[in-house]
Amino acid sequence: MKVICFGVREVEKPIFEKYNKYNYQLTLTSSSLSSSNLNLVDGHDAIIVRASDKVDKAVLDYVKQKNIKYVLTRTVGFDHMDIAYGNSIGIKMARVPSYSPTAIAEVAVTMAVMLSRKIAHFSFNAYNKNFVIDSFGFAKELKNSTVGIIGTGKIGLATARMFKGLGSKVIGYDVYQSEEAKQVLNYESLDNLLKESDIISFHIPYIKGENDNFINKDFINKMKDNSILINCARGQIQDEKAILDAILSNKLLGAGLDVLNNEKNYFNKKLDKFEDETINKLISLYPRVLIAPHIGSYTDEAVANMVEFSFDNLNEYVTTNSCKNKI
Repeated sequence: MKVICFGVREVEKPIFEKYNKYNYQLTLTSSSLSSSNLNLVDGHDAIIVRASDKVDKAVLDYVKQKNIKYVLTRTVGFDHMDIAYGNSIGIKMARVPSYSPTAIAEVAVTMAVMLSRKIAHFSFNAYNKNFVIDSFGFAKELKNSTVGIIGTGKIGLATARMFKGLGSKVIGYDVYQSEEAKQVLNYESLDNLLKESDIISFHIPYIKGENDNFINKDFINKMKDNSILINCARGQIQDEKAILDAILSNKLLGAGLDVLNNEKNYFNKKLDKFEDETINKLISLYPRVLIAPHIGSYTDEAVANMVEFSFDNLNEYVTTNSCKNKI
């Protein structure tokens, strides 16, 4: 079976080869799939994509025309795919159920520590040959801090455990409370969490039409003054202008963002400038604002999980005509 995998970085290629236990004929390309390079799928039986790929109606129509039956994503989220249309024309689609929660948790905790202990601030000053220990750098220790986790699934729980290991008081909010999470954190109402937390870390999925711009002006106004906001979940849940205004007004001490609302326009590209003035201003606020190009899952274990699940999903479809991770 011939399988083309999009968005494969050079460092990831050995992982694809290592976990190819079904002996697929692999085409590994660093290109992102879009309507402009559809010819790359010609001659293949299946397609495996990532979040940076755009699997819209035009792509799916072409795939159907070429008699390609399978389009799978090696991500948990699938808002980059037109699932309803794909299903309506008989394309078999699937996602990965999970991957290393530690990978994302590490980024969330690292950003929080860099901001709370002012590591980014002092490193930036040192880069500019300024070694003055200023008043902005005075910090509250993490063991004296309260950390709020919004979304206590696998990733949120891994993040909570790390903060607890650093001595922080950890509280959480989730519509669905987990008995496992209760061993690590205390659940609070959302308003209480916002009021009490020195650091808030987001680990919730994006649900279109339900939690768009969940992190907005009203939300931030309820947060504790001089607190830190971390979002390693999805960019669509944040209003970046509201975050910018909160930093400029000193409502927030800092923000760590591994995601942006329209990140497909920016991430995995070398740009000379941003047309979005809000993003420009957020970037200019480094070291109080840390932005990374959605690197939470960019680790050896997370990529291995994604690849292995994707290959297993495809094999399950081929051998049983169904898949437990279908979408």
